[in-house]
Amino acid sequence: MTHVTQFVRKQSPGAYSMEGVYAEVRSMLPSDVQVDVWECRHDSKGLLRRLGDIWGASRSQNQVNHVTGDVHYITYLMNKRKTILTVHDCVSIDRSVGLKRFMLWLFWYWLPEKCSGTIVVISEATKRQFLSHVPCDPAKVVVLHNPVSHAFVPAPKAFPEHPTLLVVGTSEHKNIPRMVEAARDLQVRWVVVGRMSQAQRHAFEQAGAEYVNLINLGQRELVEQYIQCDIVMFASTYEGFGLPIVEGQAVGRPVLTSNVWSMPEVAGDGACIVDPFDVSSIRAGLRRIIEDHDYRTRLVEAGFANVERFRVQHVAARYADLYRRIARGASAAAPRG
Repeated sequence: MTHVTQFVRKQSPGAYSMEGVYAEVRSMLPSDVQVDVWECRHDSKGLLRRLGDIWGASRSQNQVNHVTGDVHYITYLMNKRKTILTVHDCVSIDRSVGLKRFMLWLFWYWLPEKCSGTIVVISEATKRQFLSHVPCDPAKVVVLHNPVSHAFVPAPKAFPEHPTLLVVGTSEHKNIPRMVEAARDLQVRWVVVGRMSQAQRHAFEQAGAEYVNLINLGQRELVEQYIQCDIVMFASTYEGFGLPIVEGQAVGRPVLTSNVWSMPEVAGDGACIVDPFDVSSIRAGLRRIIEDHDYRTRLVEAGFANVERFRVQHVAARYADLYRRIARGASAAAPRG
């Protein structure tokens, strides 16, 4: 029996992406891999709170310790050989400057890497980015893609004259203002999941676009938005993975996404690929999806084929293999996922 503890950040309303990924993985692990979940007591704010979680995590170690992301600092007092750290992206470094950038690099990436025997990243793009910031043995960095939840299943829907466009996520890199501008004067309706900023609301209002903003959705409610939509819009300027791409593909919706970072890797042939920094490119891709029935059909069919790479059972099998290898003290290197 292989005993694993997955260490997770403190849960918050509407946080379903990272948490949902590992809940799905746990549900499909074989019977010889037993997983406990240790949740941080505090949000990642303040020195004393973080120190408390570092200490608490160190007291809850197991045969294998897997820090599943975001709270990288709880690796500090763990047994390095037994510890896996998942890095979802390095965007916090790229968006910071000066002393803040150095502190993030030191305490969120460099030091946690030194305290972990294995680094899991969620895409080849993230691996390249991580190694550019934190030089280490590339064999230590293992690519295991995120899985798509079993809740996302084919849901055929006739394409309407005035389609609904779904955007999941409202961080700045989700590129909402450019996407809204690209759809200006098109007869579309928007659904945005996540708390929008004033600038994002202003972009919709300036374009005279119809939109609905939904926050704090559970997974069932989120799946329903994919079912009700007609196109998934994901022309992000940066992603470590891009789970909405495969979620949209799994439901059977045409997906528009970007030609940068991990998104082409994740989308395969099942998405309309555009330049996220070029409004005219986004508009041309969106118009083609709306106006070309055969193209939409090809995207959906290719999307269904692409999703098979990300089925939970396949990803869970790779995690199980990694956990077993760590438990018996073998090399962390594993087949790419």
